[in-house]
Parts: sequence; C-alpha cells; structure tokens
Amino acid sequence: MKMFKFWLLPMVWIIVFTPAILVGQTADKNTLSLNIKYFNDYNITHHLLISAKSKIEGKFQQIPNIPVQVFISSDANKANLIGKGVTNAKGVLLINIPAVAQAEWLKSPNQNFIAVSPATQKFEEGRGELTITKAKIKIDTTAGHIITAKLVALVDTTWTAIAAVDMVVGVKRLSSILNANETASYPTDSSGLVQAEFKRDSIPGDAKGNITIVAAVLDNDIYGNLNAEMVVPWGKYYTYESNFDHRTLFARRGHSPIWLALLAYTIVVAVWSVIIYLFFQIKQIQKIGIE
Repeated sequence: MKMFKFWLLPMVWIIVFTPAILVGQTADKNTLSLNIKYFNDYNITHHLLISAKSKIEGKFQQIPNIPVQVFISSDANKANLIGKGVTNAKGVLLINIPAVAQAEWLKSPNQNFIAVSPATQKFEEGRGELTITKAKIKIDTTAGHIITAKLVALVDTTWTAIAAVDMVVGVKRLSSILNANETASYPTDSSGLVQAEFKRDSIPGDAKGNITIVAAVLDNDIYGNLNAEMVVPWGKYYTYESNFDHRTLFARRGHSPIWLALLAYTIVVAVWSVIIYLFFQIKQIQKIGIE
C-alpha cells in the first residue's frame, strides 16, 4: 500500500500542476495586432501595407520578423491567398495584389482583405481585416494653371461621383507631395470635384521644365489611399553649371579661392618666421655664454 502511494504522487503532481504551467506560458505571450492599408497606385497597380504591432512595456511597438499571410475575400482559405511574407525591421510588409486575384477583385464593388499571422513563441495569433470600396481619381488641368481632380467610386456597377472626401493636390517631390498652394487639402463637392490653383511658379522641373502634379486621397476609412498624377510643363528649367574646375570655397584640391590660399600661406610664413627668429636668438645667447 505504501509502495502504491509512492508511485502515485508524481502522477498527481503532473495532473495538478501541468495545466497551471501551461496557462502561465500562454499568459506570457503578447497580443499581436495587424493593421492593413490599401493603396491604388495611379489607377495602374494596387498594393497593401501590413504593419504588425504589439503593446510591450506599456506602449505599442512595431514588431519585425512576423510571418503574415494575406487573403482576398472574406474567407481566409488557400484559394484566396494573394501573398505572404515577413515584416521588415520596421514591422511592415508590402504585398502587391497580383493579376491572379482579378476574378475575385471583379466580383463586387467592395473588397475585403484579411491578414493572418500564426502564433509564435512570443506572440499570439494575429489577425487583421480591411474592407474598401473601389474608387479612383481622375486628374486634369485647365487654363490659368488650375488643377482639377475628380473622385469616383464604384456603386453597384456604375462609377459615381463622391462628395465630402478630403483630397490633397500638389507636386510630386521624392516620396511626398508639395501642396500646390497654401491650402493643405480640399473637400470634394457634389460632383466629386476639387480645384486647386498652382502657385509654385518657381519650382524646378526636368530638362524640359516638366513637373508631375498629383491628386491623392490619404488614409480614408472607406476608399483607402488613392493617387493620380499628370506631367505638365509648369516648372522652371535650370541649366546646371558645374564648378568642378572653378575656384570655390568647397572646390577640389588646388582650386580654393586665391584670397584663402594667400591667407593660409601668410599664416604659415609668419609662424615659421617666428620659429626661425627664435632659433637664431638662442644661437646668439649660446655664443654670448661661451665668450
């Protein structure tokens, strides 16, 4: 009877304490949040940006190296998979919507996207969803350097003008948009239109004076991020002149300004003159001492 109890005790310990250990391990995992942003790239291509975040030590942080699968439609099954990857050092993953998703894309004027991340050693399973209404921007110009842009969305099977949506209008500069004038954004009117006067007359263009004007809807809850652009000859043409062989303050060696070279040489001569004078004075003192 005593031997039986001796072998029974480890089994009792495993049954009682193992669930508590597992619960503790699960509790140590952080909750993972996946956020999806949709981008219509100039009515040509489309892509998604998925960012992974988690609340660590009381504040949200971007989480790198998180595997993510992205699905189109409301079902996260293998047939609707449009891309997968791992978040970069900034916790962001870019997924281009492929051409194979066209059949699913054309089914409805609204589209749903799902991002799923499996549970890892540090994080619980993450999931994010985004529903957008298909929309696009048409951009044009009129006399007097006026930029016009129209926002339309797909309602049933008809492209319909959309009012009361803020739009940014300006000039494409690197990865940002320089506003066309002092106004930061414009709400679309009942016809889906905005008009912005271009006042950046002195902005430099390319070799022909061309610049790229842009109209964009940014981070809209219904339509996502939309862009449209157009090339116009409204910039200033500047002829680049190289100063490589000219005497300038920041020129290559041997081409510094004459006044700067004279100043430097004068300082060198003055310093060495003092040193040589002191040397002869020391020699004279030595001769006097010998005599």
